[in-house]
Amino acid sequence: MTSQPLRLAIDIGGTFTDTVLVSGNETILASTKTLTTHQNPADGAMEGARRVMDQSGRALSEVTGFIHGTTLATNALIERRGATVATVTTEGFRDILEIAYERRYAQYDINLEKPDLLVPRERALTIRERMAADGSVLISLGDDAIDALLADLDATGVDAVAICLMHAYANPSHERRLREILSEKRPNLTVSISSDVSPEAREFDRLCTTVANAYIQPLMENYLARFVAQFQAAGVGCPILMMTAGGGMCTVQTASRFPIRLVESGPAGGAVLAARIAARAGIDNVLSFDVGGTTAKLCLIDDARPQTSRQFEIARAARFIKGSGMPVRIPVIEMIEIGAGGGSIAGVDRLGRLTVGPKSAGSEPGPVAFGRGGTEPTVTDSDIALGYIVPDTFAEGFIQIDPQASKVALARVIGTRLNTDAIGAADGVSRIVDESMASAGRMHAVESGKDLGPRTMIAFGGNGPLHASRVARSAGVSRIVIPPNPGVGSAVGFLFASVSFEIVRSRYSLLETLDLDGINALFADMIAEASDVVAQGAGDAPTETQRTAFMRYNGQGHEIEIALPDRDLTAEDIPPLIAAFEAEYRKQFSRPVPGMQIEILNWAVRVATPDTDVPELPETPPLTTITPGQTRPIICDVDGHQKQAGFVPRDTLKPGDRVRGPALITEPQTTTLVSADFSAHVDAIGNLVLIQDQKGGA
Repeated sequence: MTSQPLRLAIDIGGTFTDTVLVSGNETILASTKTLTTHQNPADGAMEGARRVMDQSGRALSEVTGFIHGTTLATNALIERRGATVATVTTEGFRDILEIAYERRYAQYDINLEKPDLLVPRERALTIRERMAADGSVLISLGDDAIDALLADLDATGVDAVAICLMHAYANPSHERRLREILSEKRPNLTVSISSDVSPEAREFDRLCTTVANAYIQPLMENYLARFVAQFQAAGVGCPILMMTAGGGMCTVQTASRFPIRLVESGPAGGAVLAARIAARAGIDNVLSFDVGGTTAKLCLIDDARPQTSRQFEIARAARFIKGSGMPVRIPVIEMIEIGAGGGSIAGVDRLGRLTVGPKSAGSEPGPVAFGRGGTEPTVTDSDIALGYIVPDTFAEGFIQIDPQASKVALARVIGTRLNTDAIGAADGVSRIVDESMASAGRMHAVESGKDLGPRTMIAFGGNGPLHASRVARSAGVSRIVIPPNPGVGSAVGFLFASVSFEIVRSRYSLLETLDLDGINALFADMIAEASDVVAQGAGDAPTETQRTAFMRYNGQGHEIEIALPDRDLTAEDIPPLIAAFEAEYRKQFSRPVPGMQIEILNWAVRVATPDTDVPELPETPPLTTITPGQTRPIICDVDGHQKQAGFVPRDTLKPGDRVRGPALITEPQTTTLVSADFSAHVDAIGNLVLIQDQKGGA
C-alpha cells in the first residue's frame, strides 16, 4: 500500500507561530502554537515542527511537502526595519514620490501626516534616458549617464536600489541594462526593477511597489536562506514553497526576487481556508474572521472565492482612510486588517478615554499574564479576567498564565483612572475591541457595496473563536462556523492553496481596434514566463490558465476586470467582450454608457495548479441538546453579570451534539465562547455552528 504524502505548514505571525502536519489531503496528524522568536523566527518554527513530529511519531525527513507563510515582510515595512533604498527614475521625474496623487487624503486636516514612502528626496536619483509609451526609444541610455549615476549612488551609501524608468513596462531594456551594470560594478547592492516587480502603467504606484520590494529584499533573502538551511540541516529534503498575498504558492527563489508578494501571506492562507469551508458547506456569502495575537483580518467571500484586488496600502498613517498609506500593486486577497488582537495593549489616553491597540505586546514581552515581562494589560489579559480563558487548558499547557497578574494590571492601568475595578476595566476593553472589529467589517462591506447581515461568519485564529459571537452580534451576523483546528487556521489554509503565479502587463488599446496578433503574442510571453515559475514549484503537475483584461470607458481613470477565453483572441470575440464589459459595468454602476469607446490598459495571466477537490458535506444528524458536566464562572458579555458557563472539551462532542450558551468549548489552541444568546452544534464534519437563537438575558 502506498503511504500518504506528509505535508507540513508553518505560519509565522507577530505573536504565535502555527504549525500543522497533514497526511494526504485533509487528515491533520498534529498541530501546535509556539511563541514567535523575533530575533530568529526560524527558531520558533523549528520548535513547532519538532513538536508536531514528536506528537505524530514521524520525522522531518519524511515530509514530502512544505508550505511557509510569514508576517516578516509585512512587519518590516510597518516597523521600518528594511534596507536603505535609493530610487532611480528618468531625468525630470525625480519627485514622483513627493507628488504622489497630487491630493490630500484628508482634505481639511491641518495636521495631516503624509505617508512615509521610505525614500527621502536626497536619495531620489535620476538618469538621462526616455522611452515612449509605445516602447520606442526617445533618448538612449548613454555610458556618461551611467557613470554619473554610479557616483551618485556611492555618495548616498545605500544598500538597495529601486529602478523605475518612464514607460519601462512597454520596453524594459534600459532597466535591465542598468541592473546588469549595477550587478557587475556594485555587486553588494540589491537591485529591483519595476518592469519585473510591477510592469504596469501609473508611475507612482509602480515606483512605490518597486521601492517596497527593494526595501525588504535584503532582509527576506537572508531570512529565507537561513530558514531553508536550518530545515535542510534538520532533515527536510523537499522544496519549501512560500504562501503569497494572492492566495497561491511560489518557490523560495521567486519569493526572494519578489518578496513584496509575501506581504499578508499569512492572512491569505486564512481566506483560502474559509473559501474551502464555504465551498464544502454550500455557503454562498461569507465573512472570514481571523484574529491572532497582533491583528484582526476580515475578508468577504462570495461563491467560495475570496474578494481579490490589484492594489492595497501598507502602513496607513490614518486608520481606515484610503490614500494615507504606501500603495502597492500586486495580486492580493482583499481584506481589511486592524491592530486588534490578543496582544493589543489597552490604556487610558490623556482625555480619559479607554483605548485598545493598535500597539501590541506581541510575544515579547506578551500579555501580563504570560509572566514574560509585560506590564501593560492586553485584550488577552481582559479575556482571562472575564473568565473566557481558562489557565489549565491554555496553549496546550506550554504557557503558564497568571489570572491575578492580569487583574492587577487592569486595575492599576485602567481601573484607577476610570474609577472601576479590574472586571469593569476588562469588560470595557472587551467591548471596545469587539466593536472595533465589527466596525471594520461593516466598513469593508460598505466599501464593497455589500451587506453583512445575510452572511455566515467563519471564525478562526487563536482569538477568532473567542470573540466571534460578540463581534457577530455587533455586526448583525447571526450564524458562525468554527472549523476544526481553528487556532492554526491560516496554516491549514496553506495546505489547500495552489502553486500559482500571476503577471500583469500594461498595453493600451481600444477594444474595437484591437491588435489581435500583438495581444496574442503578449499573452504567449506572459503564459510562458508564469508557467516557468509554477513549474519550479509544481514540476510536471497539470496547470490551468486564466486570462483577464482590465477595461474601462475611454477617458475613465480605473478599470473593470473582465475574464477572457483561455485561447488566442479572434475578431469574433470582440462583441461578446463588449457585452461582458457592459454587463459588469451595469452591475457596479447601475447602467452602461451608450456610445462610449471601450479601452484596455492592462492584461493579466494567472497560471496555477488546479484546486483540490472539495468533498460534499454529509447531512448533519438530528440535534441533541447536551448538558455540560462542568461549568466555569464568566462575566456574561450580554448583560455584564457573572454566570456559570458550560465547560466542554471540543473533542468530546460528536456530530449532532448541541450546547446552549453561555458555554466555553475548549481545544488545545483556542477556546470558543458561545455567548448567552447563541447555541452551538457540531455538523457532520466537525465544524462548530453557532446560531443566535436565544434571548440571552439573566
